[in-house]
Amino acid sequence: MVTACLIAAGTLFILLFEWSNTLAPLSGSGKLLGSYFTAVTPRTAGFNTLDTAALRPATQFFVVILMFIGASPGSTGGGIKTTTFGLLAACVWSQSRGKEDTEIFRRRIPTEQVTKAVAVTLLSGCLVTVVTLLLSLSETTGFLTVLFEVVSAFGTVGLSMGLTPHLTRLGRCLIIGTMFSGRVGPLTAMIALAQSARPNNRVRRIEDRVLIG
Repeated sequence: MVTACLIAAGTLFILLFEWSNTLAPLSGSGKLLGSYFTAVTPRTAGFNTLDTAALRPATQFFVVILMFIGASPGSTGGGIKTTTFGLLAACVWSQSRGKEDTEIFRRRIPTEQVTKAVAVTLLSGCLVTVVTLLLSLSETTGFLTVLFEVVSAFGTVGLSMGLTPHLTRLGRCLIIGTMFSGRVGPLTAMIALAQSARPNNRVRRIEDRVLIG
């Protein structure tokens, strides 16, 4: 369901954003197919039929979001995974409706799974943030170009706005490390969280409340 929603929303937004830009030379069916292909490929293959560097900044940022979400679990794609994103969205929706439990399709999702989804997302976000900050210092280019390159490496996507051939030695090392961490990191984090989730029946801490918002 999450994959279908991402493809549908991605196709619609890219069609609207790029109608008079990179899609302008194409026919009506060509524009639709080009938008569909561009909406699918950031989460899977990394091929591109439209010039990534020629996309509008809004489209490029939208592609960054798709690359960060990534593919579905069990695939070779990177990102935080569609199920992680889906759990976070369901958690926000349930909380906004005043429910204590996260519910999807009349089913209750265990709290520990929602917690793991939050942990994976935060760890991935911290990785992208730190590498983007370092690359912004080492490279002489725009922020969006750097962010696009980092998230593409994190999601092992393969798309680029043309920065990769011009990276400094430090920049190349950072991108290589991000690619490795992006592919292995979330999986390793999930395994570590699963192993550390063993209940301790002898000690349970006193509950406390924290002001949020």
